[in-house]
Amino acid sequence: MNISNSKLNKLGLAVATALSITALPTQAFAAEAADDESEIERITVTSQKRVERLSEIPVAVSVLRSDQIDNTFTAGFEGLQTLVPSVSFRKGTTTRNSAITVRGIGTISFSVAAEPSVSTVVDGVVLGRSGQAFTDLYDLERIEVLRGPQGTLFGKNASAGVVNITTKRPTGETEGMVEATLLQDNEYRLKAKIEGAITDNVNASLVATKSAFDGNIFNVYNNEQVNGYDKEGMRLMVDAEISNKTNMLFIFETMDADDDCCADIEGLPSGRNPASEAAPNSDGIVNGVADLDLDQRRVDHDFESRTIDEHTAFSMQLEHEFGDYTFTSITAYREWENTEFREGDFTSIAGESTEPVFGVPFQLHDIGPQSWDQFSQEFRLTSPVGQPLEWLVGAFFWQKDSERNFTRDASCQNNNGQLASEIGFYLENELGVANPSEQDVADFISQEGITCNANDIVSATAFMRTEFNNWAVFGDGRYHVSEDFRLLFGLRYTDDEVEFMHNRISNDVYGRRGVGVRPASENTNFDGKTTETNTSVKLGAQYDLGDMGMVYATYAQGYKGPGFNVFYNMAEKDTAAIGDEVSDSYELGYKYAMGNLMVNAAIFSTDIEGFQANNFDNSSGVTITRLTNAGDVSTQGFEIDFLWQATDQLSLSGGLASVDAEIDEFFCPDGEACTDRSGLDVPFSPDLKYNLTADYVWEMDDMEVLLNASYIYTDEQFATLPNNNGEFNPAVLLPDYGILNASVALSFNDDAYRVTFIGKNLTDESFFTTYSGDSFRYQVLRDADRHFGVQFRANF
Repeated sequence: MNISNSKLNKLGLAVATALSITALPTQAFAAEAADDESEIERITVTSQKRVERLSEIPVAVSVLRSDQIDNTFTAGFEGLQTLVPSVSFRKGTTTRNSAITVRGIGTISFSVAAEPSVSTVVDGVVLGRSGQAFTDLYDLERIEVLRGPQGTLFGKNASAGVVNITTKRPTGETEGMVEATLLQDNEYRLKAKIEGAITDNVNASLVATKSAFDGNIFNVYNNEQVNGYDKEGMRLMVDAEISNKTNMLFIFETMDADDDCCADIEGLPSGRNPASEAAPNSDGIVNGVADLDLDQRRVDHDFESRTIDEHTAFSMQLEHEFGDYTFTSITAYREWENTEFREGDFTSIAGESTEPVFGVPFQLHDIGPQSWDQFSQEFRLTSPVGQPLEWLVGAFFWQKDSERNFTRDASCQNNNGQLASEIGFYLENELGVANPSEQDVADFISQEGITCNANDIVSATAFMRTEFNNWAVFGDGRYHVSEDFRLLFGLRYTDDEVEFMHNRISNDVYGRRGVGVRPASENTNFDGKTTETNTSVKLGAQYDLGDMGMVYATYAQGYKGPGFNVFYNMAEKDTAAIGDEVSDSYELGYKYAMGNLMVNAAIFSTDIEGFQANNFDNSSGVTITRLTNAGDVSTQGFEIDFLWQATDQLSLSGGLASVDAEIDEFFCPDGEACTDRSGLDVPFSPDLKYNLTADYVWEMDDMEVLLNASYIYTDEQFATLPNNNGEFNPAVLLPDYGILNASVALSFNDDAYRVTFIGKNLTDESFFTTYSGDSFRYQVLRDADRHFGVQFRANF
């Protein structure tokens, strides 16, 4: 993707600012650090599975602390990802289809037998699908984003990175908190927490949350707001010191969500109902450029897109000290019920006509409940620090079972005369007519009065089951060659097994074909199984520069397990296993933390083989996407982030990522005719993202005023792979955008009470972050409109 002059100017300004901060003389902060370490120097992370200082770990990791998370005033990860420039979040039509990309690499798939390239970990528990974590985010201690392959410590599905989420552990102080956030358009979030000591050795906390939003899109069909949410949940944590050598942390969590998300709007004319009040203000594709209606906030849907989520999770973490060594056990079980209701024709007049499709609008409505159950067990043994050789070894077991049934009701389809062959199949297989002739078929159609028009609704149901089994052994360590120089190493052996079952049955009495509905002659009864093993390594070196910081260089491998393209309209050609995705990454990093300044920078280059991605398939006459090993891709670039306590009152933080992710070699799917796409951009990988945040504390006699402002910029990006001709559809190019947020908080009585006034997207910048398909469908986030609110918080 070419960067325009204006973008180069923005990039140059951001780089110059970051480099000027990096070049600040260390003497200004050395005196302060000598007397007492600053809060910045004491920032810790657990991204290497032990508590370490952020400034000392040889890994590119971005940390969002509790106060940063709270200051975004967001209910989900789509708001937080703007603070990590190397990360993008694609919101799917349901939480199960939402995905994270890191450095331009991620997997967006509808398949129930495929997994992400970015692993998501919550309190040490690996999740099978990223959407499990992002129903709601509340009461978090921090979010760590590990950028680049993390195969040795985190294993499968970390070929692009890891999002490591840590919730707040209970303290021994008896205290509580209530918080209410009220925003425009009937959006509210309520949270309450109480924690303290149950006994001398047991602390506990209970957090409850409730939130709702009417939505930011108006449905002209029923005069109701959509694209909102209704969520409630709670988390119980018990932290027990069983003995002076043994500690146990138990977590129980439940979350329910009923969201009429994610409504697809017409950002470009669809032609399906141009007279509708929800038709876009757009001229379509003009001279190869999409005239997107970025201000579109209406839909005309007679079937409501909705997702119902029910989460239940248990985990128990035990830590026991054997002398100077620490043994850790994490046992976890999670259940996730996800039901998708999807409007697939995107108009209110579909399926009404007595004329055949595709001359008139067709109906297509989906309902797909799915259940997930996962169990995981991890054991680790960690050596003491301060020894010449510091190491960690462990074993991991993980199992996930998933069941889904998915029903589609759609208009009958006879655009190529399919009805005759389908009725012939019915006569032969259901009525026992041997080799029915064309006349037999015609007579039966006439006798029964069978039609196949838009108002003839047919359906089929697919039953899908998948099972994942994974086990691994791993080790990670560092050897201190000298006081300043360390060698880094890691190794993981992984064994994966994936199996599936797919059974699709026509529900139509005559077995007719519908739009997106396969006829009875194409009923399925598939199953398959695949296994894969992998050995991932990490090698590197780290050198301390004294007061000038630390540098490191690493070579790391990542691995994503095999899978299958198991989806509703799965066909015979989809039954072949999708091979594993492996990555090799080289990284050179620098970290500095002294006094009031922290700077982290990294230059990276990563090659991915067997990249798992969706490809276009037009073989059935209807464009769908098929998950395949699309080819080899690479991503390279540089990142920098900083945190500076400029004065006692003012702190600045920010980050920048310049990423070039492109296709090196493209593999055309079997049976498809397509041109080479090598050298083109990987989807959903903006070349440039940056952010800058300022916090100022104004101390007064009887209160404190806390000011916060942030600016986030995201470059333009392609949302999908190019078409079979190797060309990008102009509709898939999402324009760049920048957002300015601000808040003013009034804190009283040592923060016992706080009132915060919130302003989001103050410049009212309209933008799309997701292209959903069909050359006209897009999704609009809540933050794509200016809105205001207020938050009340009381601590006791």
